[in-house]
Amino acid sequence: MLAATTAPDLDTPLAQLPRISQERLQGLRRLRLVTVRDLLGHLPRRYDDQRERVSLADLTLGRAATVEVDLVAVRGRRTQHRHIELLEAEVADPTGSLPVIWFNQPHLRHLLHPGDHVTLHGKVTRGKRGGLQLQNPDVERERKWVGQASVGVLVPTYPETAHVTSRWLRAQVAALLPLAEGIEETLPQEVRDREGLMPLPTALRQMHFPDDQEHLELAQARFGFEELFYPQLAALLARRQRLSRTGTRSPYDVALARQFVAGLPFKLTDDQRRAAHEILIDLDRPSPMNRLLQGDVGSGKTVVAAMAARMAIAAGHQVVLMAPTEILARQHHQTLCDLLSPIGIWPRLLVGSTKPAVRREIIGALAAGADNLVVGTHALIEDEVQFPDLGLCIVDEQHRFGVAQRLRLRDKSQVNPDFLSMTATPIPRSLSLTLYGDLDVSQIRHLPPGRRPIQTRLVEPEERQLAYDFIRTEVAAGRQGFIICPLIEDSPAGEVRSATAEYERLRTEVLSDLRLTLIHGRLPAREKAERMDAFAAGQFDLLVATSVIEVGVDIPNATVIGIEDADRFGLAQLHQFRGRVGRGEHDSHCLLFVGAADPGSRRRLEALISHQDGFALAEIDLRLRGAGDPYGLRQHGFPEMRVGDLLDDGLRERARRAAELVLVADPKLADPVLRRGIRGYQVVFEFD
Repeated sequence: MLAATTAPDLDTPLAQLPRISQERLQGLRRLRLVTVRDLLGHLPRRYDDQRERVSLADLTLGRAATVEVDLVAVRGRRTQHRHIELLEAEVADPTGSLPVIWFNQPHLRHLLHPGDHVTLHGKVTRGKRGGLQLQNPDVERERKWVGQASVGVLVPTYPETAHVTSRWLRAQVAALLPLAEGIEETLPQEVRDREGLMPLPTALRQMHFPDDQEHLELAQARFGFEELFYPQLAALLARRQRLSRTGTRSPYDVALARQFVAGLPFKLTDDQRRAAHEILIDLDRPSPMNRLLQGDVGSGKTVVAAMAARMAIAAGHQVVLMAPTEILARQHHQTLCDLLSPIGIWPRLLVGSTKPAVRREIIGALAAGADNLVVGTHALIEDEVQFPDLGLCIVDEQHRFGVAQRLRLRDKSQVNPDFLSMTATPIPRSLSLTLYGDLDVSQIRHLPPGRRPIQTRLVEPEERQLAYDFIRTEVAAGRQGFIICPLIEDSPAGEVRSATAEYERLRTEVLSDLRLTLIHGRLPAREKAERMDAFAAGQFDLLVATSVIEVGVDIPNATVIGIEDADRFGLAQLHQFRGRVGRGEHDSHCLLFVGAADPGSRRRLEALISHQDGFALAEIDLRLRGAGDPYGLRQHGFPEMRVGDLLDDGLRERARRAAELVLVADPKLADPVLRRGIRGYQVVFEFD
């Protein structure tokens, strides 16, 4: 605790502020709030407009309202049952009177007295006698705030967690807000002047307690611009630095590329040819490549990566392909073996479950340069793994790896290797232009010929048995299927189906006539591989699993997938799950099991039903999510988008032009204000 004479400053830990319980401190840590500076930077996520007063005669049941009234009577009592402290009042205005009730707020009893003129804001509920009442309203008495500045104004609502409510946060921020004057500016004066932006301390005050709608919009414009400006500046700087470096060069041998394509057992699509051409041109450049290959589920990204690997190996370089799971790594290894072994390139596989003797042999061969292509998981970035001439790094589903892990893979090379990222989770154009500005992007938009659309539909609770009957019909026709659950084991609340419990229920009760197996993330890697191989070989009819099979599972005979508690998953993840079927010649089906999903979740599921295109779904997903934390970027070290609108093309272009002008005027970012502002983006964009 702070001593009575010690005033807090911006760097004072919140734990040293008076009257903060351990439970509340834990909640603050969950919100990543440790110091006073953090607390003042915790911006509201929305505002309740309580400026419009309503007369008592115009109140509506179930609606929140702000009323200006006189206190007629006030009395406190404790209930006999559960001993709840109640404060009851009667208030009046020229149109009538109304009862008001507060639960467990005994301090108000000493602040409110008959005759007081007060402003109240709260929800209109039904009282015990059938009439309307105000329940637990916030109070403003004679223009003095009672507990918080939250009545008759634009009231901020913050991101919350257990024991840390907006009501509590408003009171704390109001007391500490004068310290915002000492916060250092993060946008240069010339940028603010040119763009007409508020100074940071002023913007902070207006974000927390806006004077009016106009000032709030100006504050939001300031933060929204900054949140798009620094990613643009960091990306431009990273790109400039990358292009100034010398990397490994793999000459574009057109004859070799044509020979590779001619030897394939299928015809490349136009999108695959275009993407391969863009990548091979990059490999031929002296500066290191940094390209993202986006392609929908089953679009054929791996064959494009194989062509790039072929070109790098022909130039005498080693190639590594890293995947986030063993299942996906094994899938890539098998595909590359099929594509490259006929021309004498034998990919090696290095994963966590690789036997020690085999592991030692692979590591030795890589270090000696005897092996030129290895596929694996995080095992590839362990210290013992070394490459004398690593020319091309390929990372699949790169968003599942942290920045530090990707850097460790690059650091395996003595020079600057070319870097190719792949993802089956399409990134919306608006997001890639803002947050992935240093990546050149190639897209495979169209699926190979013959791929059938997957029929997707909701399964309401009363339709569950019909869905099980349909799965049984598919199995009887010789097909296989999946059941996906959000959890491995039952949660304490018991509201979400778990894979282990659902497996037992289906195996012993519902589908006991079928052959079932179970896969989840806690199984040993070797056991997961064995069960997956047995399922692929047709030894089981139905695979019950968690999201561990989201990517890397290719079972052409699987034609039906049921997703339990589908409303619990994101749209992109649901689309990935759906991509586990529809890989063979038969019609395939995706069954979305739902309970009492909220309207937002329903809209997400309906979008999945209406769209097969992952790129279209990515844009829809971004619009539904908003700009808060798109694609889990904060998890991977990216500062949170709190105000900026990724869908605002005009604002993004303004921010990019401003960043370009800054780099022309200050190419080394000597301005300390810029260095403060760009902190946090350097690691993400991997520049010095």
